[in-house]
Amino acid sequence: MPKEQLELLKKESQALENNFREILLLIEQINVLKALLRETQDGLHNDSRNADGDSGEAQNATEITDEEMANLVNYVLKKLREDQIQMADYALKSAGASIIEAGTSESYKNDKAKLHWHGIGFLNYEMPPDIILQPDVHPGKCWAFPGPQGHALIRLARKIIPTAVTMEHISEKVSPSGNISSAPKDFSVYGILKQCGGEEVFLGQFLYNKTGTTVQTFELQHGVSESLLCVKLKILSNWGHPKYTCLYRFRVHGTPGDHT
Repeated sequence: MPKEQLELLKKESQALENNFREILLLIEQINVLKALLRETQDGLHNDSRNADGDSGEAQNATEITDEEMANLVNYVLKKLREDQIQMADYALKSAGASIIEAGTSESYKNDKAKLHWHGIGFLNYEMPPDIILQPDVHPGKCWAFPGPQGHALIRLARKIIPTAVTMEHISEKVSPSGNISSAPKDFSVYGILKQCGGEEVFLGQFLYNKTGTTVQTFELQHGVSESLLCVKLKILSNWGHPKYTCLYRFRVHGTPGDHT
């Protein structure tokens, strides 16, 4: 095949990949919204059954008008966009944080995550490690690494005295597989001295409870006396998935230190 046609095919494949990712993201957002609406509607039905009055009044109480549904959708969208932690995230990519790939585990390779054309895989939907530094948490939009153990080296947006970390994963209710066995379980956090190239300082070991809330914050068990620019997240185990572990979002909180 001529070089010009190969380049054209490559560009068209990239455009198709970008469009397909946008479609997948919209589908995921719709599924999350549907699940939240079902939960809210179930709660409204339960409340109406417990209310005083005959069955006819209860039936009327469960009817939702278009205006009430619009208000409900707006409320759910507000909750989806709302930051539940209310603490600055110094591991946020849009604020300047990044993944140091040289100190990070390799991504899980999955041939099923590719589209093929004439036997050639040309679309790859594996997410990069820095997806864990971004706030868009939707089913499948996670960084996967092989097995139950892995690590990520994070350069923070600025130097801080770290005080807490937050781990976030999707719930079983919105998981396409119906389970979250690939979620992290035991993990530890280390601070890295001397501009990310020095000694590792143990900050704490924690357990992400898959039956708890999706967003879980942990206060660090050991403090440091100097500001840190890098932290290392080490995943020690997952909830049973034999092939890979998926990380959705990891945050680092603390007190700002010296400017970098």
